[in-house]
Amino acid sequence: MSWLTSTVWAGTSMRRSLLISGARFSAISAASAIFLAACLGQICWAQSITVPSSAVAGEPLTITTTGSGKATFYLLGQGVSNKHEISLGEPIKLRGDALRNAGDYHVIVCSDTCHSATFYVSAGKPASLTFLVHPSRVPVSQQDAVSGVAFPFDQFHNLVLTPETINFQLPAGNGSLFNRSVPTQAGVAWFRTSSGKSAGALQVVAALDDFNARRVVQQVASDPCNLRLTGQRNAQGILVQTEPVHDCSGNPVPDGTIVSFTATAAGGKSTVDAPIKKGIARAEIEESGPVVISGASGVVLGNELRVGGKP
Repeated sequence: MSWLTSTVWAGTSMRRSLLISGARFSAISAASAIFLAACLGQICWAQSITVPSSAVAGEPLTITTTGSGKATFYLLGQGVSNKHEISLGEPIKLRGDALRNAGDYHVIVCSDTCHSATFYVSAGKPASLTFLVHPSRVPVSQQDAVSGVAFPFDQFHNLVLTPETINFQLPAGNGSLFNRSVPTQAGVAWFRTSSGKSAGALQVVAALDDFNARRVVQQVASDPCNLRLTGQRNAQGILVQTEPVHDCSGNPVPDGTIVSFTATAAGGKSTVDAPIKKGIARAEIEESGPVVISGASGVVLGNELRVGGKP
C-alpha cells in the first residue's frame, strides 16, 4: 500500500468515525472543524492516547499520551470545543469546568501523526429535584386521580441516570394518605394514587437525600350524595329547597353546583335549575294543584316531595 493510499485510507476511516460520533455532539465550532479537517489528512496510527474509563461532570480528568515532542490537543464535547499545545509523554490535565456537561467527549492529539479517543462523562451526585404533579384540582375519593413524576439533576443541571430512590409522600392529618419509595429508571420516578376523603389542600412531597420538593393539590367535594328536599306552599306557589348538600364523604358541595327540581302535576311537567348557595339550593314552583316534586344533581336523585293543592 503506497503512502498516498495509506493516507487516504486512514483519513477516510477517521472521517467516517467522526461522522458517526458527531451525530451525538451538539456544539462543534467552525474553527475546530477546520482543525479536524487538517488532522484528517494525516496518517493516524502513531502516538497512543489513553483516557479514563469513567468521568464525572465537573471533576478534573487526566489523559496520558506516549511519544515525545510537541503536539496539538483537541477536545470536542457537549458545548465544548478546545485546542491547545501539549508535550507528548506528559499528562494532559483537564479542568472540571471543561467537563460540566454530561455526554460523549472526543479527544484528538496531532503532531506528525494523529490519534483519537472517546470517553463518557456521567452526571454527578443529585443536587436538585424537579417535581411535577397532576392535576392541580381533584374531587375527593377518586381512584388513581393524583399522579406525580420526579427528575433528579446534578449541580450542573445534568439528568442523573444512575438509579436513585425517591420517596413520595401525601400526608393527611396525623397519618399519611400515601408513602412510597420509588427507584428512578432512566432518570425518572413516578407514582399514581387515589385522592383523599377530605376537601382542602393536599400536600404532595418528593424527597431525595437531604432535599425535597413540595406541591399542593386542591381537593374539592365530589358529586352530591343523598339529596333531601323540603317544601311548603306560599302566596306565589311552592317554595322547595334542599337540606345542606354534601358529597358521600361528608364534604360540603361547592356553591354553584346545580340542582334540578322537577314538578309533575296534572297539567304536565316543569323543571327549575337552581345553583347551590351556602350549601342549599332553593326554587319557586308556580303550581296551585297537587304536585310531586323531585330533585337531582348529576347522577344523584333526591326524595320525592308531595304537596297538596291550595285549600
